Amino acid sequence: MDILGVNVEYFWLIWGMCVIALIIAVFTLHFYQKKSIGEKQEQYLPQKIIGHDKQLDKKKTTSTENHRIILQHLHYALRQQHGRLWNFKVHILLITGSVSDVERLAPGLTNQLWQEDSGTLLLWGGDPASQTDENWLIALKRLRRRPADAIIWVTSAADQLNDIGGLPTTAQPSSAAIDATAHALSARCNMLGWRLPLFVWSLHIRAGKQSGRITQAVGFQTSTTNNHDALLAALAADLIAQGTQQVAGSPQHHFLLSLADQLARVPESITTLLSPLQSVHRSLPLAGMVFSPQSEGTALTVPHHWIRANRWDALPASSNELPAHLRPSRYGMQWNRILAAAACVLVVLWGAGMLVSFAANRSIIGDAVQVTENASDSSQSLKQRLAAMGVLQDTIGQLQYRQEHGTPWYSRLGLNQNEELLSALWPLYRQAALPLLRDAAALQLTDALKAYAALPPDSPLRETQSKQAYTQLRLYLMLTRPERIDPSWFSQTLMQNWTQRQGVDKAYWQGAGSPLLAFYADNLNAHPEWALKADPELVRQVRALLVRQMGVTNSESRQYQRVLAQVAHQYADMRLADMTGDTDAGRLFTTDEVVPGMFTRQAWEDGVKPAIEKGARERREEMDWVLSDAPPPAGDASSPEALEARLTSRYFADYSAAWLNFLNSLRLQPAPTLSDAIDQLTLMADVRQSPLVALMNTLSVQGRTGQSGDAIADSLVKSAQNLLSREKRPAIDQNSGPSGPLDATFGPLLALTDSQGSSSMSLRTFLTRMTQVRLRLQQVTNAADPQAMTQMLAQTVFQGKTVDLTDTRDYGSLVAAGLGQEWSGFGQTVFVRPMEQAWQQVLMPAAGSLNAQWQQAVVNEWNSAFGGRYPFKNVSSEVSLPLLAKYLNADNGRITRFLQSRLSGVLHREGTRWVPDSINAQGLTFNPAFLKAMNQLSRISDVVFTRGEAGLHFELRPGTAADVMQTDLIIDSQKLTYMNQQPVWKRFTWPADTEAPGASLSWISTKAGTRQYGDMPGSWGLIRLLDKAQVSANPGISSSWQLTWQAPDGRPLNYILRTEAGEGPLALLKLRNFTLPADIFIISNAPDVPDETFVSEEDS
Repeated sequence: MDILGVNVEYFWLIWGMCVIALIIAVFTLHFYQKKSIGEKQEQYLPQKIIGHDKQLDKKKTTSTENHRIILQHLHYALRQQHGRLWNFKVHILLITGSVSDVERLAPGLTNQLWQEDSGTLLLWGGDPASQTDENWLIALKRLRRRPADAIIWVTSAADQLNDIGGLPTTAQPSSAAIDATAHALSARCNMLGWRLPLFVWSLHIRAGKQSGRITQAVGFQTSTTNNHDALLAALAADLIAQGTQQVAGSPQHHFLLSLADQLARVPESITTLLSPLQSVHRSLPLAGMVFSPQSEGTALTVPHHWIRANRWDALPASSNELPAHLRPSRYGMQWNRILAAAACVLVVLWGAGMLVSFAANRSIIGDAVQVTENASDSSQSLKQRLAAMGVLQDTIGQLQYRQEHGTPWYSRLGLNQNEELLSALWPLYRQAALPLLRDAAALQLTDALKAYAALPPDSPLRETQSKQAYTQLRLYLMLTRPERIDPSWFSQTLMQNWTQRQGVDKAYWQGAGSPLLAFYADNLNAHPEWALKADPELVRQVRALLVRQMGVTNSESRQYQRVLAQVAHQYADMRLADMTGDTDAGRLFTTDEVVPGMFTRQAWEDGVKPAIEKGARERREEMDWVLSDAPPPAGDASSPEALEARLTSRYFADYSAAWLNFLNSLRLQPAPTLSDAIDQLTLMADVRQSPLVALMNTLSVQGRTGQSGDAIADSLVKSAQNLLSREKRPAIDQNSGPSGPLDATFGPLLALTDSQGSSSMSLRTFLTRMTQVRLRLQQVTNAADPQAMTQMLAQTVFQGKTVDLTDTRDYGSLVAAGLGQEWSGFGQTVFVRPMEQAWQQVLMPAAGSLNAQWQQAVVNEWNSAFGGRYPFKNVSSEVSLPLLAKYLNADNGRITRFLQSRLSGVLHREGTRWVPDSINAQGLTFNPAFLKAMNQLSRISDVVFTRGEAGLHFELRPGTAADVMQTDLIIDSQKLTYMNQQPVWKRFTWPADTEAPGASLSWISTKAGTRQYGDMPGSWGLIRLLDKAQVSANPGISSSWQLTWQAPDGRPLNYILRTEAGEGPLALLKLRNFTLPADIFIISNAPDVPDETFVSEEDS
């Protein structure tokens, strides 16, 4: 839905942006109003009223200029020291306190105003007890966005250490003094415009000289708790341990112990100082406290430089290390908090909207599911199903309306499922509507049409019912042709012919049937897959009756046949020799087919086209789509132009079929030897003598028949020009013309000769590649040892490497595939068979060599190692499992290594199967027995030799049998005894690590003692024992088999085998009487290139 031409979704987006802009404007106006009022009130400041305004202005100007110069020097020094991004690297501390205390902590700072070392910048913030230097603080605001990271109050008021140096005790400041100091610090922060975390630096002068003492960070932060007593107690405990170590090293380094003593003796000396600063009414947050003696030997000659001692580590290295409520923040309006609150409100509103949207979408989805189930439930009555179908189509109609005009706002907010639900309901509607509406209507119409067709020839009802039969046939064809559907006419007319439906009341059907059929008809054109499959025999029969009854004859077919009869004997048939000119086409191609003379360009332009135009003017019989399968006319069906278009289309369809039949019948002449194949390639690639080039030029002319461009006379003029300037004539005529009726058929073929086309494939490229192949093969035949050279060339392909021959063969296959299925025979003959013949002549000698290599490298050693041994022969001697693993290992076994190193280009593995390459293996015939043997060994390897060596894990569970009291099964010293108790699974490992490998089975019956069924020693004992069992699949448990040994007394000994992979040890039974094939390829001396180049076997 659109509002003033704007989509609803964009309308809501624009509205939201306007609201946000209005909120931002209100806050901005408030800020500027506050700033404007402050500027107006500035004239009433005391310095503006007293009499010496000029002196103050003069001093202010001088001070401001000095501070500006100092700030420039500071900015330059920081940029030189830390680069242009110094403001992200430097930690700035604003130092306040009495001048004497600050000088004891940072000598020279009060005079130099700033000092920097190791990324920490100290700024002099003035004495809180004196007047604030506003010019300096205002100048600092321009230093960077946040002038300072913290403010430090340096004071010696908390120095209550034991008197050692004879210094007088410092008087404890009063609460009023501390309150005044806090106000002074707040005033400085207000001038800077930032609320900074406050650190109190307690300077202890009474500690005396501490020369040589290793300094450390001493202090605490209030980020975790505001309980000062707990913080001081914890700090005192830590100071005692550290102070004892320092005093033990040097008695004069007693600061830590003295401080611990003060914290334990008079903790109120600290808490009294901090308590007023911790009040919730203070604007500065107290972040922590630091203790240290006065600095010793830190006076430096380098200006603006100080030595950052370890004591400064008590302060956080960055403001990000502080909790959120202690971090620096601007005074005034906190935009980040406002934005966060706005975001929270937006999230809440969005969440509420999503809940409403979820409820709305869930409701319509649930109703749709219920209605769909009712409409598809065949157990309900027809009336109930039709009613449910009506509700379902109303739901779909609502979704379609929303799709076109937009969904309601309350169903959006990211959860709108209108499109998805509509897409999901169409298949369900189809499932319910086709049997209820389409099939039922089709049955009604079919019965009526069959009744009309069954009328006797002399029945008067044929005439009276012909109009109704025509209407019924039209309704029937509309069901089969969605593009012909007229929804309004269809539903009204069908209800007139289908007044009563079996199973429902007549009144109900008349009221409900029309909307159901109208909705189906409205959506049939958009869903052509709903179309009914027509009964062609019934349609043909009814059409014939109606045509005869209505006096309409099938004049179009007769007119077409008359046109062809007029030109059939006027033009000679075209043969292969006529298309290839003076070239020797018989050396390359052969065919017995011809192109009828009436399907040539000359016949079309001189005979067929004029005849069609004349016949179209003479015949004006009406033939609509109901009574004919001809394509619908563009305008009036009775116009000469419409008839001409239909006859022309029919002619060019037969024209294309004639040429396709001829070209697809072409066959390549056999090349018994490699020299013959080279001669064929030489002739085909020679652009001046090539029959292929001459044939393509002929097709370029014949394939452009009917185009609105040059006539045949123009072609003759062009041929004369080519004769007069033969040296400038291109070998392949690549002139492209306008489109025509044969483009659909000849378009892919003409694109090969079109130099201006966008296709990546061309005849010129193919001939160039063929020339490269021919030169390469000539090098092989001209070599000193052609056979060795041929085998070397083939071996590169066997090993998966590409050569010119394979590249050109692949390119030819790509060109043939690009021509399409219609040109498959021609494409194979021209672009694929020449390379295949040459390729076969190269591969066949190499195939015999590979067979010999396979026998020498694998088969002979296999037979030597395993021939005449169990399980390949039923003898007592057994095959060595480690040696068998060296052959069957799927990763690096001898067989796998041979196949991957020698045949990787023509044979590759897919899962457990070895599959010949469909492209590189062309011209080779794999031995089916070889493929079957490789696949069989591959499956055994994946089950038995998974980890390289032979190893299986499986489980056995004994079963009961009549008159059997006990069974004992031993596999490689692993014993399973069963005495008719509750059977359990027992896990076995084969082969097990034992000195007595083998398998044995014994039992005890109710009538005899222990009897032994069999004792098979050796590593293959288990397999010998399984060989005597009756094996059947166990339907109760997956991957399990029923094993039954029939004892000599007739009693069955039952077990259930459960495997981890495949058939487990049963897979090795497939090695019985196994023989490794001696040949990989079947060598054939047939000269023709076979259609199937390899044989692959299906797994049984």
